[in-house]
Amino acid sequence: MCHNKRAKRNKVFRGLSGWGKSSVDWYFGFKLHLIINEQGELLAFQVTPGNVDDRKPVPTLAQNLWGRLFGDKGYISKNLYRTQVV
Repeated sequence: MCHNKRAKRNKVFRGLSGWGKSSVDWYFGFKLHLIINEQGELLAFQVTPGNVDDRKPVPTLAQNLWGRLFGDKGYISKNLYRTQVV
């Protein structure tokens, strides 16, 4: 991530990063998506540009997992609910 004023001058991640919006402000950079178990152990992770919908990486992340998957409201979609619950 970099400060919004410097985003246009960023050369290192040009074409890889993107604009995203949090509950507080806009940002330029990446998102880190994690799945952990009840012991806090890392099971899966994926880094996406800031402009990628939070729901997009979930099927890939949860592909080889079994059991219940709990997540923030931003990660839930009707299609994902149908495929994972039923």
